[in-house]
Amino acid sequence: MSDLTIYSTPWCGYCHRLMKQLDREGVGYTTVDIEQEPSAAEYVMSVNGGNQTVPTVVFADGSALTNPSLAQVKDKLSA
Repeated sequence: MSDLTIYSTPWCGYCHRLMKQLDREGVGYTTVDIEQEPSAAEYVMSVNGGNQTVPTVVFADGSALTNPSLAQVKDKLSA
C-alpha cells in the first residue's frame, strides 16, 4: 500500500505530469480513475467543493491536496 492515492482521469494532463514527476522521484502511489469509479468521483467532489477536480491527491493521514505541485507533495510526505 502506498502513502498516496491520486484520483485522476485518463485525459488529465496535470495528472499525467504529476505522476511522471513522482515516478522520476521514486515516490509510489495508487491511481483511481474517477470516471470508472462513481464512489471515487463522489469522494473527489466532497473534498473539492462539489467539483470533480483532478488530480486530487490523498495522503495516508486522510488529508488531500488538489492539483498539487511535486514540491507540495514531497513537503507533505516529509512532514
